[in-house]
Amino acid sequence: MPEPITLLLELGTLLIALSVLGTIARRLSLSPVPLYLLAGLAIGDGGILPEPTSAPYIQTSAEIGLVLLLLMLGLEFSVDEFTESLKRHVPSVVVDFVLNAAPGAVAGLLLGLNAVSVLALAGATWVSSSGIVARLLGDLGRLRNPETHAVLGVLVLEDFAMSIYLPVLAVTAAGGTWWQALLGVVVGVGALLVALFVSRRWGHRIGDVLSHPESEQVLLRILGITLVVAALAEMINISAAVGAFLVGLTLTGEITDRARELFTPLRDLFAAAFFLAIGLSVNPSDIVPALPAALALAVVTAVTKVVAGAYAASRDGVDRRGRLRAGTALIARGEFSIVVVGLVGAAADPRLGALVTAYVLILATAGPIITRFAGGAEDRGIGARGAATAHEAGSTGRESSSEGQPS
Repeated sequence: MPEPITLLLELGTLLIALSVLGTIARRLSLSPVPLYLLAGLAIGDGGILPEPTSAPYIQTSAEIGLVLLLLMLGLEFSVDEFTESLKRHVPSVVVDFVLNAAPGAVAGLLLGLNAVSVLALAGATWVSSSGIVARLLGDLGRLRNPETHAVLGVLVLEDFAMSIYLPVLAVTAAGGTWWQALLGVVVGVGALLVALFVSRRWGHRIGDVLSHPESEQVLLRILGITLVVAALAEMINISAAVGAFLVGLTLTGEITDRARELFTPLRDLFAAAFFLAIGLSVNPSDIVPALPAALALAVVTAVTKVVAGAYAASRDGVDRRGRLRAGTALIARGEFSIVVVGLVGAAADPRLGALVTAYVLILATAGPIITRFAGGAEDRGIGARGAATAHEAGSTGRESSSEGQPS
């Protein structure tokens, strides 16, 4: 069969299958994320169905999906609002690092992994999945919950910390010198500070430039600049998610409402590809031998992540239930942990890849389920009603936070 026809058939079938899984999840009052992940596992290399020839297209769509998830998350908050949150949560991310990187490092040492693998495993267990958490906050209608600022503060500071961690890891894996690692750190941190300054100082003017009476123009302009900023962020070893989030923060006023309306269906489409791609990246045959160690590590770091998230929420004066919601929302690991394995490459112990993929699959699947049930009765209306509530609350909050900003 000609390749274009095969591609269309595969992608069409996958979209229909994801639609069915999403419907099942909604009927069960669950997020569809775990089912999307398991679908990717079933059709990936070693799954029960052959790997689709459209896998490269799914991977590209997944990268766009992550960018759109964080762009939409950034649209819910103003620069001033979020900058204040970051100031409060520097201690939170320090606690998060100590509690969640240490188990990975200790596990690596106990398993006899080499130094590069120990460093990589510490990073894989430390950082939560921005993409999964962003989707969950929307699915569960929690975007304007009191604990959400703490969750986002931890997520974004984790991604900011990657501008230090990733250059060090890359240079270590390549056998480079200390000054090369230091140079990478300086470039990454400097770029982040410049981006935050531009967002705070000229964000309203950027929104004016991107605005246009025609929806097509608004869509093209915002998506274009978001992808460019995300790519530039990746070039200097900063997460593309951070770049997209900063673009969302810069937009204020009326354009944020238009952007939400235009990008919500686009985000949902590409986000499904993002979760599917995580499942595709895992070979089930690699999981079995690594499962005991991965399961033990997952249990420990699920608990430590809940503690870290609860601490962060407590700094915002959130009540006990809100602290529990914050902690469980951060459990899921995903795209970053997979990136770490790819970054160290041949320098890593051969067992590292299997261990991390099994670990990611466990927490990327269990995390959203735990998050959903930790919310109690208020998350039972997860369907269209919950999404609508989140949108309305987000719109109101962003408009309020934008008042008084120059235009």
